[in-house]
Amino acid sequence: MRRKAYDSLLAWKNGSAGKTALLVQGARRVGKSYIVEEFAKKEYRSYILIDFNKAGEQVKDLFNNDLNDMRSFFLKLSALYGTSLHERESLIIFDEVQLFPRARSAVKYLVADGGSEGILVASEIALISIRENVKDILIPSEEDRLDMYPFDFEEFLWALGDDTIMPLIRDSFEKKRPLGQALHRKTMNLFRQYITVGGMPQAVEAFVRTNDLSEVDRAKRRILNLYRDDIRKHAKGYEMKVEAIYDEIPSQLKNQNRHFKISSLEKGARFGEYRDAMFWLSDAMIVNNCYNSTEPNVGLNMNRDRTLLKCYMSDTGLLVSHAFDENRIMGEEIYKKLLIDKLEVNMGMVTENAVAQMLTAAGHRLYFYSSPSRNQAQDRMEIDFLISKSRVGNRHNISPIEVKSGKNYTLSSLRKFVAKYGEQLHTPYVLHSADLKIEDGITFLPLYMACLL
Repeated sequence: MRRKAYDSLLAWKNGSAGKTALLVQGARRVGKSYIVEEFAKKEYRSYILIDFNKAGEQVKDLFNNDLNDMRSFFLKLSALYGTSLHERESLIIFDEVQLFPRARSAVKYLVADGGSEGILVASEIALISIRENVKDILIPSEEDRLDMYPFDFEEFLWALGDDTIMPLIRDSFEKKRPLGQALHRKTMNLFRQYITVGGMPQAVEAFVRTNDLSEVDRAKRRILNLYRDDIRKHAKGYEMKVEAIYDEIPSQLKNQNRHFKISSLEKGARFGEYRDAMFWLSDAMIVNNCYNSTEPNVGLNMNRDRTLLKCYMSDTGLLVSHAFDENRIMGEEIYKKLLIDKLEVNMGMVTENAVAQMLTAAGHRLYFYSSPSRNQAQDRMEIDFLISKSRVGNRHNISPIEVKSGKNYTLSSLRKFVAKYGEQLHTPYVLHSADLKIEDGITFLPLYMACLL
């Protein structure tokens, strides 16, 4: 399936000239190994895939004993894999390299002076237990990085065979014109399919191949179970706390808490006791953490409160299956209600999670704003997201975003926020289920345009 990461791989190949390796980061089952190998097949004369989950001692010994003689290293590697390596026309891929960190530290030798024999090296890794496995090695400076996420909305449309709607959406966004009733309704139906199915490749493939939502749900549950197994295997020392947070995410989002309440996990629990567990899930890219920024100015990160955060699933389709966990399978009827927006639950958590996912894939770090002032009503406000935009003139570059899943809603917090910080802000946005409009200085965008912010 077509992925935007492929274009990033091409840009790396053309820009690095063999002088850097590429570390592809992403959650398990997000499609890293598949896209890297497809890239190797199409863009190189030959390639060698070293899977350190299967590599024998002969291969590992090369990294321990032969790095002082790179010509010998490449000749032996070529012989072990029965693949000829060609100067500037071959690619070496490290898969599951977290299982053999020595190979990652060897990257500096493999790419020295343009790659010795001219071999490009792509280090491909899943961030499982990465802190533990790199603590005793030197991270190579000759390493570029590429973050890979689940399918975004445009990639989902490509998978459905539709490459016409997104250019139209982008044109509408840039010109700030509504899409029109018929096209907007069609696009919202596709968007509901996207957030219901999600962006994990196995779930998308099952949907495209069978159009059977029960089959889609089974694909997602296999991934959820894999994540749970990874937690128990790799979150050493605090696996129970990681699993407790993982299980609690749907409940926290359903209650629309402005931040993740650690006290719900254990009576009297403090954030410091769960900090490492929370960050493990983020490092593994299973979740997207969103931090409270206490001041909406150019330095959102400088005003970040690391103890006050919201925790979103990295894939909204996984959240849907994780939240509706009855009998470990989600019924076809529930899926149909989701698709036509008739499910008798608060859809705010699903919608907000989808926006967090799209903003993350678009390159934004996630921040929100919360001021629970008890004394001044005008200071009591909550804003779903804050993002940095291009600076215009003397104005600051922060845009507040409110996410609305229903048709009837108020904007009291956003209006108070604009009244208080208006001189510091770029465009305020509301993401809702209706078409594009601009009203009272606020830009109202359909939810599917979140990926363009």
